Order: sequence, then structure tokens, then C-alpha cells
Amino acid sequence: METSIDPSFSNTSYETSAPVIRFDNVGMRYDQGPEVLRDLSFDLPRGSFQFLTGPSGAGKTSLLRLIYLAARPSSGRISFFGRDTATLSREELPHLRRRIGVVFQEFRLLNHLSVFDNAALPLRVAGKKRSDYAEDVAELLAWVGLGDKMKANPATLSGGEQQRVAIARAVVAQPEILIADEPTGNVDSEMAMRLLRLFVELNKLGTTIIFATHDLQLVRLLDAPVMSLAEGHVHIRAPRSQRQAEYQRAEDEAAAGHREAFEDIGRPPLDSPDGAERDE
Repeated sequence: METSIDPSFSNTSYETSAPVIRFDNVGMRYDQGPEVLRDLSFDLPRGSFQFLTGPSGAGKTSLLRLIYLAARPSSGRISFFGRDTATLSREELPHLRRRIGVVFQEFRLLNHLSVFDNAALPLRVAGKKRSDYAEDVAELLAWVGLGDKMKANPATLSGGEQQRVAIARAVVAQPEILIADEPTGNVDSEMAMRLLRLFVELNKLGTTIIFATHDLQLVRLLDAPVMSLAEGHVHIRAPRSQRQAEYQRAEDEAAAGHREAFEDIGRPPLDSPDGAERDE
């Protein structure tokens, strides 16, 4: 018997008017422990680039696990493309996950495959021929500084190199959503900027990106919203340009109001020094 899959999770059909991800009063706890996330409510627009920051232990990884559907909320509702994830069947869940690229701090590389084959894995799973993707995968690995390691076994790589293989694997199929947990944590500043540029270009192609980082220097490079987690609560700061525009608009409105009030006062009863009559 063929399983019926909700069309909202096919590759071509979904609710375009809805945010790509919506959290409504979401809480999360592990087993019977205290809540690590509390009353999270936010929307992530389709095609947005969102930084996620916060101190260690604030709940960033837990939030990313919820977004990847690797964990379930203890309260509230999470929606993807307008669909409540609590209503997903076991058959539907893999179809949604295929639309999400992920870079967690555990890289989960397959040591029986080469660096090249690890990076190309999403394309192989999608049924693409090696001849169709070989050049693209090679170029991507060269971009992340692994052009000379394509035939290597992942177990022989450094932690930073393994991380870059995981990043290449996450972006190679240009997913609709990319979740990246500290993707620049094991590289130098030059490579960190190179990887950020990779994510920016992927975002320009339409991928919604959630980029968790402790590196505030990287955050300042982009005019992007910042979601900050602290003690299980979230605060979203608008992009710098939007905040500046709102500040300028408030300043202009205040100045206009002051000018109007100034004009309404009228002229005081003072004569000019030469005795000429004042213009009324």
C-alpha cells in the first residue's frame, strides 16, 4: 500500500504565505528536569538570515534541535510552512528533514566514505548521478579549503577540517532551511569569514539560514536580525539598518512636531531696532 504524503512537504508545494518556521509559546525540558526554553514565540520569514547568540547554556543547541525536529517541545506549538509539526506522521517527517541542511557540533561524518563522498551524500540520496555533481562538489570543497583532501578519510582530518566537510555536506543540495550550530568555531578568522560568505551566497539563492555563533565580530559584519537567548527566553533584535531607519523616523517625527508647535506660538511683541513696524 502506498503511503500518502501531505503535499505541503513535497519539493514543489507548500503554503507560501506562512513563515517558514513559527514558534508559539514553546517550552522544552529534558525528562523531568527544569525547562531549558520557556514561552518562545517568533516567526522566521522565508529566505531570511537569522543569527542566534547567547551565553553557553542559554539553550541555543536545544532550540536548534527543536527546529530540526530532533526533539519535541514540552509545551506550545511549532509550525513549518504553515503545518503544525505535532501532526506529522512518521512517514512525513523524513520528507521535511530532507529540506533542511544541518551543521551540528557533532559532525557525524561516515568514516567508510571519502571526504568527497561525505560532502556529496545528500545528492546521492536524492538519486543524482556522480557525473552530474562531481564538479560542483569539488568546487565547494575547494572553497572551504579542502581541495587537496577530497580523497582523504574523515578520520585523518583535524576537527576544523571535519567541520568544513560537514558544512559542505549541509549546503551542497541548497536546502530550503540551513541550521548551523557554531559553524566557524574550529577555524581561524580568515576561514570564518569565507564560510560566512558561503552562507550569505546560499541565502541569496533563497535558503532560510539560522546561524548560531559566539563570534560577535561575525555578527557585526552583516545587517541581519539577531535572536538572543538568555535563561531560556528569546529576544529578537531587528537588523541594524531597520533600527537606524526607525530611529531616524522617530527623530523626524519629533522634529516635525516641535516645528509645528514652534510656529503655533506666534511672534512675540517686539519692535525692530530701527523702529520699523514688524511684519505681521
